[in-house]
Amino acid sequence: MPINNSYDEKAVIEAIAQALETFYANLIAKIDELNIQKIMKRKNPYLYRAKAMQNAAEIVESVLTAFVSSSEETIFGNCFFEPIAIAASNGNKALAEGIDIMIQDKGENTMYAIAVKSGPSVFNADSKKRQEQNFMAASKLAQQAKARYEAYVGYCYGKKKDSGRGKPKMYQELAGKKFWTELTGDEEFYKKIITYMGTLPEQYVAQYQESYNKAANRLVREFSNDFCKEDGSIDWEKLVEFNSGD
Repeated sequence: MPINNSYDEKAVIEAIAQALETFYANLIAKIDELNIQKIMKRKNPYLYRAKAMQNAAEIVESVLTAFVSSSEETIFGNCFFEPIAIAASNGNKALAEGIDIMIQDKGENTMYAIAVKSGPSVFNADSKKRQEQNFMAASKLAQQAKARYEAYVGYCYGKKKDSGRGKPKMYQELAGKKFWTELTGDEEFYKKIITYMGTLPEQYVAQYQESYNKAANRLVREFSNDFCKEDGSIDWEKLVEFNSGD
């Protein structure tokens, strides 16, 4: 039996709309606060020289594209899936550390603890150990309620081989279709998330593009002022000194 066998479609759609708004607001805010010195402190100037980059716009496009790609993945993972999973499962936002959703099924006298993850490649040995500890701590709530306890790590996209019960034999890992089916009882729900988005993403495209273009122009100006010579050529020694010098 799935954790939940019914969900409020309207609540799910509202959660998706709010998650998209949060995603774009956070991403645009990140882009708006960019400045070239913060970026170039973290970049490898030797790589740009090795690639024979010759102008500020070329370097800025490279760093801006990389920044957006990295940031959007992180921001999306942090803000998109969890509220949808809460709405879809009829669960509650968990207060316990490392747990995202708690569901108490009084009819079955079962308490479910769910950690929502974006994709299936998030754990190393240390983080897996912390997750196990968090599940163990949450199990005490079930003990106090004299309820059966089940713990899950849910990966919102991708596939993962069935692991059964993980060490120390206290949680299951489900990914993609299997996770959303467990939450909702609907084997098509993982596809419906895309459908429920409708045309909502298109509402943010113009605002995002405007922010991106402004950032590109601003960063080119800053790079030219800080790291170009009077004749407009890149001052590689100055750039390397700024990045790696005393």
